Amino acid sequence: MTEPHDGFAHGGAGNDGGKHDGSRHSAPRRGSGRPGRGRGAHRGVAPHDATPRDTPWNNPRVVAYDILTDVLAKDAYANLLTPRLLSGRDMPERDRAFATDLVYGTLRWMRLLDAIVAAAAKRPREAIDGATLTVLRLGAYQSLFLGVPDHAAVSQSVSLARRRVGAHAGGFVNAVMHRVVARGLKEWQSIVTSRIPRDHTAERLGVRWSHPDWIVQALDASWRASGYDDAAWRHVAEGTAPGAASGVAPGSAIDALLERDNEPPSVTLVARPGLVTRDEIIAALPHTAQHEPGLWSPYALRVHGVTPERLAAVRSHRAGVEDEGSQLAALALAACPLGGPDAAWLDMCAGPGGKTALLASIAAGRHATVTANEPTHHRADLVRENVSALPDGVIDDVLELDGRTLGQRFPGRFDRVLVDAPCSGLGALRRRPEARWRKDEADLTALTQLQLGLLESALRAVRPGGVVAYVTCSPALSETTGIVDAVLERHPDVERCDATAVLRGVNPGIPLPARPGDVQLFGHVHDTDQMFISLLRRTA
Repeated sequence: MTEPHDGFAHGGAGNDGGKHDGSRHSAPRRGSGRPGRGRGAHRGVAPHDATPRDTPWNNPRVVAYDILTDVLAKDAYANLLTPRLLSGRDMPERDRAFATDLVYGTLRWMRLLDAIVAAAAKRPREAIDGATLTVLRLGAYQSLFLGVPDHAAVSQSVSLARRRVGAHAGGFVNAVMHRVVARGLKEWQSIVTSRIPRDHTAERLGVRWSHPDWIVQALDASWRASGYDDAAWRHVAEGTAPGAASGVAPGSAIDALLERDNEPPSVTLVARPGLVTRDEIIAALPHTAQHEPGLWSPYALRVHGVTPERLAAVRSHRAGVEDEGSQLAALALAACPLGGPDAAWLDMCAGPGGKTALLASIAAGRHATVTANEPTHHRADLVRENVSALPDGVIDDVLELDGRTLGQRFPGRFDRVLVDAPCSGLGALRRRPEARWRKDEADLTALTQLQLGLLESALRAVRPGGVVAYVTCSPALSETTGIVDAVLERHPDVERCDATAVLRGVNPGIPLPARPGDVQLFGHVHDTDQMFISLLRRTA
């Protein structure tokens, strides 16, 4: 079953391209800043202070403005529009990277940028027309996050305003940008948050780290309920854990979680077992590419400086682009102890097929078969494409049915079932920068009945003694433990397995909750999408 509110592209950097999307943006993480200027330039994207080109067609700031206008005013999707517009431009790679960073960075930090612009303009954000506001957001992002020199940030913003808004906007943009560049990022963060009452914690965090208040509250509630002990957080804060964010001060966990949500994700490949090895992928990388093994999955390879689609292993579907959180979800189902037969597996919500291909690769080594189900035809075709490298007979079928009907159609037929349920995608906000501004709490409520129906169907489709993995790319409690708890209350013949113990078997070094049960992955702890993994066994 696909998301009813879907429409994002499926496929992208560091993700399996699944239900929760993945932009193809792979800009580097923020590096050290110039003195007094906040975070400073991104590592790998040099401050860009060149004069505009003769034509806006090849000017990265103009291209970024045009993309943002369509994303914000026409509900376009940044991960679809950005590569499409850039692909037709005769631009140096440096300019392409700069334009991409402008788009994604501005979208991620838009709430903070708006607060800074409003303070510098000495008027409410709503009093600034949308086109001019977009110019100022871009200018503020360049100065405060990318380390573009003051004169260039100001002059280029004025030039952009005159080109895209009109000559009348130049004077206003010039005045506001001069005030913006007069202060560094940390000073601006302090100024705009100090204007919010201290007891409005979610709002203060939301402005500082550029998230809606309700998402701040949802992430904070998830972290508090997740069961991670202080030692796990201290390792992250001190930078000693493998997934620790560089430069994150030992402050509160929610600050680090929100900050990591604004970091571009790694590009992560999965070497599908039996089809290709990590060493074979490494041998085929261009000499300019960098790589390191995944942090947690034995099949993960993190790469830099390479377009995955240009690799032969990816083109032939022996490997794929898949976040380690997604890999761990599939590996947890495959590793969960099972008594009795282990011959028939089901991926109930398979599109576009990244997890399906990994599961089926593992199943092939055990002489098991996998049935995939994806109700949307074009996504079902993506599943068929993703699994095309597997040996004949491993994929039993690719169905196009409503997943909620499978339990009735195939009662007790399967030994293992994966339910990667459609969800809000709050765990993948790094990949979908505009998604945080388009969603609200009602989206979560609308999805719960679908999630309940899919999990109920999966428990009917699995045999007694079989295992169901309920997985979402969301840390919101209403989509995670809330769903599992509700189903367990209705089904005394279902028990919760210890997902922490199963994942320790996959990799003993994974930071996991101190208590047994479900596992919620977090970006600031694991440097993955924030996947939720629950393993349920039908006992009768």
